[in-house]
Amino acid sequence: MRVLLRVLIFAVLAAVAAWGAVAVAAEAASRTARPRGEMIDIGGRKLRLVCEGPRSDRPVVWLEAGAFSGAADFAALQQILAARGLRSCAYDRAGMGWSDRGPSPRDGDAIAADLEALVKASGERGPFVLVGHSMAGLYMRQFAVRNPDQVVGLVLVDAVTPDMMAIPDAQKFIDAATSLSGLGAAAGTLWLTKPLYWMPDRIGLPGFGLAEKRRGFVSGRQARTAYAEVKQWRAAAAQAKAAGDLDPEWPVAVVTAGSRSGRMAEWNAIRNAPATAARHGMVDNVDEATHTSVLGRTWGERVARGVDFVIAAARP
Repeated sequence: MRVLLRVLIFAVLAAVAAWGAVAVAAEAASRTARPRGEMIDIGGRKLRLVCEGPRSDRPVVWLEAGAFSGAADFAALQQILAARGLRSCAYDRAGMGWSDRGPSPRDGDAIAADLEALVKASGERGPFVLVGHSMAGLYMRQFAVRNPDQVVGLVLVDAVTPDMMAIPDAQKFIDAATSLSGLGAAAGTLWLTKPLYWMPDRIGLPGFGLAEKRRGFVSGRQARTAYAEVKQWRAAAAQAKAAGDLDPEWPVAVVTAGSRSGRMAEWNAIRNAPATAARHGMVDNVDEATHTSVLGRTWGERVARGVDFVIAAARP
């Protein structure tokens, strides 16, 4: 019995030591990542902005990430757009990535206000093609309605709309995501997320983008900010709806990913509504893609086609 107990104690100590080595190595690796782009002062706070591609008379594409991340998610898509001669800008929301924290609550009003300040301070000339992924569909809608002079059109990528919140399954999803995000925030604060630095790439990012993405995996601050955003999803949906409807003259491309049957059929019918309501609308479902890989090297071309559509449809 004593021998068995000693073996168990040794095994536990070895596991703890191994985890500690992994955590330390992950922390060191995350610190070697240097931010691309520049830090933009929006009035006593700075947000990281990454713009790629040449300046031209063509519209700049402004990219808003979904939950739990920032500019890193668009590293592959920005390369695809740059190869088309298009300039694009992505950023880390307040408290995410390298950006300074922002005031609470982190709801749609706060995020739209930060984006307005960032656009103004960036020196990038609008109007813009607005691209929102996932929950960013809410933020881009609110920004567009509040700033109609800044809008060429929108590309909504597997994006949430305010009307989706009426679906019972969506309510269950939000409850589950809130609980999971709360656990993630606690784990991140205790450094328990450090080994996640080596999680597989689920988007399809170039190496520098993956390094930035992984840095977020191990960041307790980012996990806490993500939780603060998730807790405000219902408020953000209500704020986006209260802001008003999209102008039907704005071209809208909707790009969805994965199955079109079962629950997704109901979800996509609502997701597609902004395109069907627009004078010029496009709907494209990438059957083989996932909610995340639709942004990556393999399937990001389909999102870029949505951008092409919006730019072409907006021409006088």
